[in-house]
Amino acid sequence: MFSDILLTVDFDRTLTAPDSTIPRRNLEAIQYFMENGGAFTVNTGRSVPMYSSQRDKVSVNVPLLLYNGSAAHTAEGHLTNCFIIPTDPKAMIEDIQARFPDLAVELQGEKYHYLFRKDAMWENYCDNNGCPWAYADLDAIPLPFLKLALYEKFTANTVASMYQATPAQLAYFDEVEAYVKQRYAGLVEVFRAAPRIIDIHAKGVSKAAAARQLQKDLGRKILVCVGDAENDLAMLRDADYAFCPSDGIVADRFPNVCKCAEGAVADVIYKKIPEILGVQP
Repeated sequence: MFSDILLTVDFDRTLTAPDSTIPRRNLEAIQYFMENGGAFTVNTGRSVPMYSSQRDKVSVNVPLLLYNGSAAHTAEGHLTNCFIIPTDPKAMIEDIQARFPDLAVELQGEKYHYLFRKDAMWENYCDNNGCPWAYADLDAIPLPFLKLALYEKFTANTVASMYQATPAQLAYFDEVEAYVKQRYAGLVEVFRAAPRIIDIHAKGVSKAAAARQLQKDLGRKILVCVGDAENDLAMLRDADYAFCPSDGIVADRFPNVCKCAEGAVADVIYKKIPEILGVQP
């Protein structure tokens, strides 16, 4: 039934509820979709380490699209289609840390997330999210240089807390985002993964480009995407069909399904894709 479809979905607050649990309805729908010929994967800003604790919870049948599209990750554990940030990582990290000393500047590697200054709350945040972490020396930065994430000082150990921001915090992150875009114009893409998270990648990287490349590799005719936030915009705009949970940050710009906690991905599989195909679910 679904053999023409590649479905790629964002993870946080799209596949998951705001409390980071995955609605059972979504898991059952994904299994049904794959059993009936659909190609399904997660398309997320999360890295291999940050996604590792979730991998066994969600079945996929094609490579994962991670790091906002900077790399794909196969079932065999290999990174493919990698896009390296084309600048000296040490110089870039030192520059951002000097300009914004209150920020945590995190390198998201293949095996660990790395920080370059001691931060007990960051350790707690990583532990709470099942993400392996380590401290690194700026003179021996672990490669590949796929992604930097910028956080303000941690006040809680959950991803959900990064969606909570005061007007002053929003203004501060607007300033950080504008600086990185101007300072590294032509070299990087900058995504606002959450109100208090900024992701930095190589120029040209996007969830959209990663999804289209996978669609080409698989020979699927129709790309359907589901997302909720600003770093999903390119993916949603470029998809053949795009949907957003009704409580998503960008819900006013795309056709809506139910709230993420109610099983937004399941709504797409059970209701929207059959409508696209003109078949009964």
